[in-house]
Amino acid sequence: MPNAIFTLLSRSFLLLFITSALPSGSFAADNTEPTRVIILGTGTPVPDAQRTGPGVAIITNGEAYVFDAGGGMVKRATQANEIHDIPELYPQDIKYLFITHLHSDHIHDIAELSGHRWWGRQQRLSVFGPKGLSGYVDNMNSMLAIEANIRTIGTPPQLITDRQGYLAGATEIEDGIVFSNADITVEAFTVPHGEIRPAFGYKVTTADKVIVISGDTTYSETLAEKARGADLLIHEVYSGDRLSQQSEFWQDYHGHSHTSATQVAEIANIAQPGLVVLTHILFFNASAEDIVAEVKRSYSGAVVLANDLDKF
Repeated sequence: MPNAIFTLLSRSFLLLFITSALPSGSFAADNTEPTRVIILGTGTPVPDAQRTGPGVAIITNGEAYVFDAGGGMVKRATQANEIHDIPELYPQDIKYLFITHLHSDHIHDIAELSGHRWWGRQQRLSVFGPKGLSGYVDNMNSMLAIEANIRTIGTPPQLITDRQGYLAGATEIEDGIVFSNADITVEAFTVPHGEIRPAFGYKVTTADKVIVISGDTTYSETLAEKARGADLLIHEVYSGDRLSQQSEFWQDYHGHSHTSATQVAEIANIAQPGLVVLTHILFFNASAEDIVAEVKRSYSGAVVLANDLDKF
């Protein structure tokens, strides 16, 4: 028996020595899942039963980072949790939200996300975005406080993790790195979206992927350079063929605010990403196949037109 104990202890010490000699983080790296990208919403301000407001989720190392919060985004996050088995997208567990600009179709669900089962939040929502975000979030917090006070009165204290869990924190950003930790770096850059200033795109870098999100923009050389060599370029689009059939007013407006399929091809030819994902789609009665074909006329790389809940 003493010999058996000695042998067991010797093996234990040997295993401890071997594992301690391995490079730091080597086991964690083996267990880390690849970065996942979920398109939570592909729509525009025009109501569409199949497409909710804009939203993209990037999940890496057990954390979700969401970009834009169009109307219906929270519902799509809940569905993505169930369909794709991504518990990080359970709404009360989403901690980080990045906004491209303050148009309504990109911000409607900030309140929905921050207020969703707020009493069970382990960490309050942090929101990053352009100038004006702080005022928006301050007023949103005041609105949510009305419901929170009513609910607190009638809810047993042991069910409430944080009595002010509905409160979101706002950080107004400028160009440059706006968030970074051991798993992800988020860089904001200005894009041209008509008279809306500032409007941002985002370059997101994880251990295994680079993802560029255009936000709402017209043709941008800056964006093309930021997306150079990216794994995914998630870019807004409209059908240039069909816009040409619209009134001069709409041609001028969209031409100065959004990106035609031909312009997306120009950007992709510079950037040469692994995959172009088209979103925030202005069809003007074109089909999905029509818009992809418009891009492919002058770009030979991989292109897909996203639907809500697509996974990459």
